[in-house]
Amino acid sequence: MSVRVRLAPSPTGFMHLGTLRVALYDYFFAKQNNGKFILRIEDTDQSREVEGAVSNILKTLRWAGLTPDEGPDKLGGEYGPYTQSERLDIYRTHVDALLASGAAYWCDCTQEALEESRKQHLGYPGFCRDKKLESGEVVRLKVPNSGETTFTDLIRGEISIPNKDIDDQVLMKSDGFPTYHLAVVVDDHLMEISHIFRGEEWIASTPKHVLLYEAFGFDVPKFAHLPLLLNADKSKLSKRQGDVAVEDYIAKGYLPEALLNFVALQGWNPKGDQELYDMDELVKLFDITKVNSSGSVVNFEKLDWMQSHYIKEKSDEELLKVARPFVKRDVDDAKLSRILDMLKDRLVRLAEIDELSDFIFEIPDYDADILVWKKSDVVTATSMLQELKDYFEDANCSDVEKLEEDLKNWITKNEYKNGDVLWPLRTALSGQKNSPPPFAIAHVLGKEEVLSRLTTAIKKLS
Repeated sequence: MSVRVRLAPSPTGFMHLGTLRVALYDYFFAKQNNGKFILRIEDTDQSREVEGAVSNILKTLRWAGLTPDEGPDKLGGEYGPYTQSERLDIYRTHVDALLASGAAYWCDCTQEALEESRKQHLGYPGFCRDKKLESGEVVRLKVPNSGETTFTDLIRGEISIPNKDIDDQVLMKSDGFPTYHLAVVVDDHLMEISHIFRGEEWIASTPKHVLLYEAFGFDVPKFAHLPLLLNADKSKLSKRQGDVAVEDYIAKGYLPEALLNFVALQGWNPKGDQELYDMDELVKLFDITKVNSSGSVVNFEKLDWMQSHYIKEKSDEELLKVARPFVKRDVDDAKLSRILDMLKDRLVRLAEIDELSDFIFEIPDYDADILVWKKSDVVTATSMLQELKDYFEDANCSDVEKLEEDLKNWITKNEYKNGDVLWPLRTALSGQKNSPPPFAIAHVLGKEEVLSRLTTAIKKLS
């Protein structure tokens, strides 16, 4: 059997981290099995569609490198998605077939009648099952009154639901659009989808889909329902407690390799002693049956750790390339490279580059107290700053490694304490208690600005 998987988001907003995880698992499984990864936009509920959502889905997948292997057209070198609203005739034909076979029926219940019924019953009570109507408000599936519907989940094993607990769900609405339940089954069959990965919230709907497959005489694909992503308090991950849209993380400057590595390991880890994987490793090691069935608590500190690692792994040229779009200041590549080198060990989100380097372009108005090391005093700090000013008159700031080596040798030669020298130097150059090392700052500022800031610091202590 050839492997064909699909990502089928609704265009109701930005892509959720959970949807990205589904896309990753689809992609891993398809590549691992020489299969096809397909994108389908499920927009049958037109009332919920958000403008720009489809373009955001496409943009996000492109950013992640998860481009479809197939589609109805190929524009700009990439396949576009299948779109359900463009396939209405197909769904109507299939509904007609169900009506003809007796597997579905017309229902003419008004909304008022259904709302009144819901006050008395848990689901649709089957008012129109035996009316044999020629038309009506909607078309419903005729679910068997007895027995149970069973399917095997690749993560959870066999699941059985009594048919009495399954509604005669609506298949075609009064506006001529199919419901999700009909469209997803018809499309997955026609697109020859072999495996369906989706969130566990769809478990309750799966028996309805299995009944539809059987009513059509279709082969039933294999299912895997992924566990929920959870907040630290075990509640469902939602925007009420933080960012949940991939777009938010892109905007903050997270690297694709960091976010994809992080999301892929939510509820699954191929090796207990390894946390960092590239895409090729993830494809090779992926096993859908090893995904946990319980919810996964999302630890965003781990994401920051991964991001920091991948930033440090980049060459100067690579970091400049990915950072440039996030820098709003008018700064040339040479200076930006020095800034990035200065921030590399502290940088997490690329969107914070401007904020973290503000002091380079305009030193904040700081209190003189911060110039004095905790184990020193004003007299010592003033003396050290004066000596440092004399030292930098002849220093070469263009080579940061040599600058650090020479200055540390100078400290050792004069038998000074590191804190007595480096603390006032760093705070004088940055105007901050917490900042990058003074050598890196001096390298970015250049000799003239270093001397100017040291002069200002001496005056503050006078």
